[in-house]
This record gives sequence, C-alpha cells and structure tokens, in this order.
Amino acid sequence: MTKQTAKKKPGKSGMVMLAVVAILYLVTFWFSPDMGRKALEASGGIVKMIAPILLIVFFLMALLNTSINAKYIARHLGKESGLRGWFIALGGGILSHGPAYVWYPMLSEMRKQGARDGLIVAFFYTRSIKLPWLPLMVSYFGLLFTVLLTFFVILGAWLQGVIVDWFNRRDE
Repeated sequence: MTKQTAKKKPGKSGMVMLAVVAILYLVTFWFSPDMGRKALEASGGIVKMIAPILLIVFFLMALLNTSINAKYIARHLGKESGLRGWFIALGGGILSHGPAYVWYPMLSEMRKQGARDGLIVAFFYTRSIKLPWLPLMVSYFGLLFTVLLTFFVILGAWLQGVIVDWFNRRDE
C-alpha cells in the first residue's frame, strides 16, 4: 500500500451499513414480527459473545493511543523491527481470540502509526492456530500432524507477510 492509501480517511460506509441493517430489521418486524424477534435475539447472542473481546480490544486501542507513541510502534512493528516484529506478529496472532473483525480497529490504528502490512498479514494468518484447540486436534489427528500443521501455518504466515512487504516496497 502506498502512504497515500494508508492515510485515507474512512468513508461513511459504516453508517450506511448500520442504516441498511436497521431498515432490514424494521421491514422484517413489519412483515413477520416473530421472525424479527428471533433475528434480534440471534444478533443479541452474537453481541454478548463478542462484547468481552471488543472491550479488550478497545482497552488496548486506548492504551495504544495514550501511552504508546508512533515511534514505539515503528521500532517494534515498523520497517526496522526485524526478527522481533515477526515474533510479535506471529505470537500475537496465535494468542489472539475472538472474531477477526474485532481486531480490525486496533490493527488499523497500529498501521496508521507505522506497523508494517506484512506483520499485520502474518498476525491474521496465524489466528487460525487456536491454542485451546490444539489438544483436541492432537486427539483426532495425532501429535505429528498437529505439530507439522502448526509449523506450516506459521511458515505460511511468515511467507505471506514477506510477500506483502515485498509488494509494498515495489510500490514505494
């Protein structure tokens, strides 16, 4: 991505999407109140599930905005981050939980403050490794399979991050 693209202000698409969803709920309630109630209950269940993760991410974003400056981000996740940046991105992806979209605001903010796109890609890619599920995977597929799969997911995350960084260097 070019610097011009990274600094682009967000549009009104979020508000438009919210309005469209609200209108769809109203239309659903109008034609089928029972179906509208079920849809609203299902949405409420999803909100209950992601609310704790959202709170953690918002807390981290506030911490990021108040105590961690762009120079710190650039040093640990920017162009000069080196091996440490890869360990942070890969490890952070493995340790993160919840839906990926909850992490979008924080990672977008980190990107604005100088985090490399390749490290953000690596973070998202390694999110497919879920620590709590590894014992279950071992019980179904065996230790060797689980270790090899985990290794190749981490390797793939690193390679994709390197490729994204390579394309970004070409664009600059």
